[in-house]
Amino acid sequence: MHQLSYYTLAHGDPRFIHQHLVDVYGAQHVRQSRSTIGAAFALAGLYMAVERGFTGRQVQQAHIRMARAFKPWPRFEPPQDVGPLTVADVHAVEPGPARDEKLMAWCASVWSAWSSEHRRVREMVGMTDDSGRRRTS
Repeated sequence: MHQLSYYTLAHGDPRFIHQHLVDVYGAQHVRQSRSTIGAAFALAGLYMAVERGFTGRQVQQAHIRMARAFKPWPRFEPPQDVGPLTVADVHAVEPGPARDEKLMAWCASVWSAWSSEHRRVREMVGMTDDSGRRRTS
């Protein structure tokens, strides 16, 4: 994970793929905690990336707006199987476009594994408008 984090942080791409790495790893490694923000934001990030096509930078900006918009965050129950791909699968691919594609495949795989929570994640993210601000109506 540390080597892949370095790769994504040093990437230099304005789309900021590091955010996708943070979210997918977080969603695949949810820990039982009193705090619910980690899982909520990881799943929101995967939803925005996989289903809505947000760049990592757009997800990062949405997370910032979401953090200001509302609390408390819902608790999400992790699935038994969090997907077949792992950080090791992504790291095994040669750096460059193929690795970046594998990272996004990992995101899709983990998002799919959380299918039982998709409706709740969409509802949570839907509480904000397209700019990430909380809807009042």
